[in-house]
Amino acid sequence: MIALGFAGVAVAMVGAAYAAVPLYRTFCQATGFDGTARRGSEGPSGAPIDRSVTVRFDTNVRGLPWQFRPEATSQEVRLGAPAMAWFKIRNDSDQPLTGRALYNVVPESAGAYFVKTQCFCFKDQTIPAHTEMRFPVIFYVEPKFASDRNTSAFQEITLSYPYYPSRNAAAAAGASAPAAKLATATATKPPEGLGGTRTGGL
Repeated sequence: MIALGFAGVAVAMVGAAYAAVPLYRTFCQATGFDGTARRGSEGPSGAPIDRSVTVRFDTNVRGLPWQFRPEATSQEVRLGAPAMAWFKIRNDSDQPLTGRALYNVVPESAGAYFVKTQCFCFKDQTIPAHTEMRFPVIFYVEPKFASDRNTSAFQEITLSYPYYPSRNAAAAAGASAPAAKLATATATKPPEGLGGTRTGGL
């Protein structure tokens, strides 16, 4: 009985650990903790200030036969003003694939002031075979970045996006054959990502 009790406690602890992952992610997105860019629902609330910062974009792909890059590797952004950057993703495989982009900023202390209001990284994106898609990211850097002693000296912020295979897609792949066929048929449709549009060559 004691052994069963310990086993139950262990299972409960593992379950709690898995449940804590999305909670931790939500916390980071809301506060900018650990270099995670904040996720906002609205644009800047005040007027921009006379201070700019260079935002650099870093992209890489892990475990997917994709090409992923920003259209511009950097841009000057005025603090408190909305900005937009465009990214291209190309699936070089013979089948539709679904990926999920993670994101963070460097220096980590800038995460508290870097806010994204629209981004392809907010959900999975499915790219059809041999197709390139173009996606925007809308963001701003809060003016308080210039007055915080932990960030005021920085002239640059790097926004990084590593793209991974989607966990949801992996789970779907393990479903029954009829369900898998349905998922494949659905995935061949153009993705419904934010502003995602087909383009020409990469």
